[in-house]
Amino acid sequence: MYDYAFVHLKFTVPVAIVLTAIAYPVLNRMHLIQTGFLICIAFTAALPWDTYLIKQKVWSYPPEAIVGPRLLGIPFEELFFFVIQTYITALVYILFNKPVLHALHLNSQRNPPAWMRVAKVTGQLLLVALSVWGWKAAQAHQETTYLGLILVWACPFLLAIWTLAGRFILSLPWYATVFPVFLPTFYLWAVDEFALHRGTWSIGSGTKLEFCLFGKLDIEEATFFLVTNMLIVSGMAVFDQYLAVIYAFPTLFPKVSRYPTPLMLVQSRLVNTAKYDVKRIEGLREAVERLRLKSRSFYLANSLFSGRLRIDLILLYSFCRLADDLVDDAKSRLEVLSWTAKLNHFLDLHYGDSDATEDPKKKADRIDAYIKKAFPPFAYQALHFLPTHILPPKPLYELITGFEMDSQFTFHGNSDSTDLKYPIADDKDLENYAICVAGTVGELCIALIIHHCLPDMSDSQKRRLESAACQMGIALQYVNIARDILVDARIGRVYLPTTWLKEEGLTHKMVLENPEGPEVIERMRRRLLDNAFELYREARPVMQRIPSEARGPMIGAVENYMAIGRVLRERKEGTVFVRKEGRATVLRQRRLSTLLRALYEQ
Repeated sequence: MYDYAFVHLKFTVPVAIVLTAIAYPVLNRMHLIQTGFLICIAFTAALPWDTYLIKQKVWSYPPEAIVGPRLLGIPFEELFFFVIQTYITALVYILFNKPVLHALHLNSQRNPPAWMRVAKVTGQLLLVALSVWGWKAAQAHQETTYLGLILVWACPFLLAIWTLAGRFILSLPWYATVFPVFLPTFYLWAVDEFALHRGTWSIGSGTKLEFCLFGKLDIEEATFFLVTNMLIVSGMAVFDQYLAVIYAFPTLFPKVSRYPTPLMLVQSRLVNTAKYDVKRIEGLREAVERLRLKSRSFYLANSLFSGRLRIDLILLYSFCRLADDLVDDAKSRLEVLSWTAKLNHFLDLHYGDSDATEDPKKKADRIDAYIKKAFPPFAYQALHFLPTHILPPKPLYELITGFEMDSQFTFHGNSDSTDLKYPIADDKDLENYAICVAGTVGELCIALIIHHCLPDMSDSQKRRLESAACQMGIALQYVNIARDILVDARIGRVYLPTTWLKEEGLTHKMVLENPEGPEVIERMRRRLLDNAFELYREARPVMQRIPSEARGPMIGAVENYMAIGRVLRERKEGTVFVRKEGRATVLRQRRLSTLLRALYEQ
């Protein structure tokens, strides 16, 4: 009795609920719009086809297996299947594609490799052939009828999608398309076999090949679930391709609302690929790789951001990392001052007083010329694509000052820098240093978040968030210093204030020679951590005012870093943290659980 409803209650609805719970922290409104739009298309496309199959006696349902109500002869349970299958497969697609930055794959549209061109044409020819065969098989009214009806219905849709986005789909990581197609397919094959075995629905004899893939699962049913999931996944990919165009190219779409409009999606489809800024894609790819190699915590958290905000955060990090590396890799104090002067002049060209009548393109060309003249080629992308039109200047200048302070450790006492002293003499110096190298980054991130998520935020609210972000940056830097006492000592750096050392009867030289020896160093580590957690407790509640789209990832990134401070306090080496090259780091499973907990709490 009511077996079809039982199938949903036992198999499809629970899976949809579980997937929703798993995906909930990473879902945003754009995902819901995307999925809802696809459900509407799937429902509309399947309705007449399903009606025809029932009229032709290809599908039938025992009266006792359904509740009763029908639309155009289709039981409500079957109509619900259109919706629930699309929803399940879309969620699986979203989960596997969240780490993927789709903008990186747009260059396949502009300059596809030869194999991709061949694969696209081959796919088009294959889908045309299957459509033609399906049409003939459906007309024969024999054992090939059902399979023919599936192919003549699905293949033209797949052909249209493949023509629009075949190269983009091929360029995506294999797991982003293969898993979303086959995981739901395998599951629905098992559900279908169960239902066919119970007689919940049946396929008319004489309309099928009488070949079962396994158990009672007819090859036609297996084909149906495979091609429908291919339709859903490729449809989601088309949507993502057009969103990627909008987000990746600010010259083509200067102003993007929090949620791009349908008109913008149409416009992104109509953009000639010759207008794609391939250099920007290359610069973004370089920035992503720099992020992946240099910061595990932020690389993980960044994948949870969306849209142009995610891209701008990556570009900001790339600039910060590049500037830090230029100064760190300098061979002399004079070279340090040369790099900081060049970086400051680069900022001056963007933010300094200039002729208001100057053509923006000429200004951009002038800045480009300076980058190519003053910096090595590998620095070009990070400097060129820094979103200075959004970022406030003051934190950027202070950041360069912080990098210059770092160099004072490296060249302390060198022949070309005999006048240098250790830059962190007391608590005030420590705070100023942390503001420059970390508090500024917090302010810059908040500036990007406000611009992309809530540009009309009140000035007072902006100031509160900027202050809290700066304070949180200081806390994270204190954790960083506490973690890296040993690593920093190996490169001749001691970030512990001179006044702290004197209180404990130590000198910088003693710390450099034995950074993990005296118990007093451990006391100073705990003192740093106490200061960090005090700042964290003050700033953390204010972070709840970050716009919802960015709140979870930002708090997740913070909590992941503060977890390092927590495990340093616990000091259970080998259980809650490990050491890599002398540096404490949280075990991967704990980092992931910390991030997920922060996301669910939001």
